[in-house]
Amino acid sequence: MAVFDIEKFKTIIHFVVDNCEDKPNFGKTVLFKLLYFSDFNFYELYEEKLTGADYERRPFGPAPLKPEFDKSIEELEEENAVIQKRVDFDDEVYQFRYFSLKKPDIHNLSEEEVEVITNVINKCSDMSATRISDYSHEDLPWQATETGNIIDYELVFYRTPEFSVREYEED
Repeated sequence: MAVFDIEKFKTIIHFVVDNCEDKPNFGKTVLFKLLYFSDFNFYELYEEKLTGADYERRPFGPAPLKPEFDKSIEELEEENAVIQKRVDFDDEVYQFRYFSLKKPDIHNLSEEEVEVITNVINKCSDMSATRISDYSHEDLPWQATETGNIIDYELVFYRTPEFSVREYEED
């Protein structure tokens, strides 16, 4: 069982933020889903965890555990790498936005890891928060998990063709 690698998780957050910060839809919900798909797609392809992060089934889709995510963002802010800002649209509607303060150092990521993350960014980063949440609800690992529970990485091997990122041999 892989142990949570906070440094790799922070690197991936920073990499995603640096690549997506200019998109008007890019807030916490989109970030959560990009992290989820990066972690779970990597696991499906290579049968090993990318960051070791746990993801919880929440009503609006999968999300990294709050303590792991919050600590990562806090450390990135302390390192002057990423800043989190709350943007208020009106009295009831707001969005947490993320901005990169410097280029991410991705030396601890392999080519395969960068490729998986980049593919997720290319496929999903232009989706609105509502669309990417709805999309994540169609992924079998989220569907097969009860709300509030940790999503089992092994469930990626039962994904539908729309979500599967691995070529499986026919029986």
